[in-house]
Amino acid sequence: MNQYINILLAFVGGVFLAMQGGLNAQLGVQLKNPLLASLTAFFFSTLFALVVVVISIKNIPNASQLWSIPKHLWFTGALFSVIGIGLYYYTIPKLGISTMISVGLFGQLIFSAIAGHFGWFGLPQEPMAIKKMVGLITMVIGILLINKV
Repeated sequence: MNQYINILLAFVGGVFLAMQGGLNAQLGVQLKNPLLASLTAFFFSTLFALVVVVISIKNIPNASQLWSIPKHLWFTGALFSVIGIGLYYYTIPKLGISTMISVGLFGQLIFSAIAGHFGWFGLPQEPMAIKKMVGLITMVIGILLINKV
């Protein structure tokens, strides 16, 4: 797939994450519990993912493939997802969506720059370069400007 299409898809994914954050934060306010909103969102996400998998799956992994997957990979991503999404739903009504998303994105960028530099999680190594550091500093300035600090 063309790199520009991938960039467009990533942008749309970011828009959808911001939209779901705002909508599910409102659900958390209405339910008076951001974790209950997370549970509801993950429940329906599971249903939607199940439908897409059933429609699109070509190869079902066999038992040996499933057993070869490290045990921690079955739950750690989900744990961090519940914590991260729960924090989004908790902080959006308190900070506002642009503040929360900008600060949350900054956390993602800092962590991903460090993880990429060291090649954590078995992903390709992306060495820290001056351009990347300038981008991160620019992001901090942008967050300050967005939040009028």
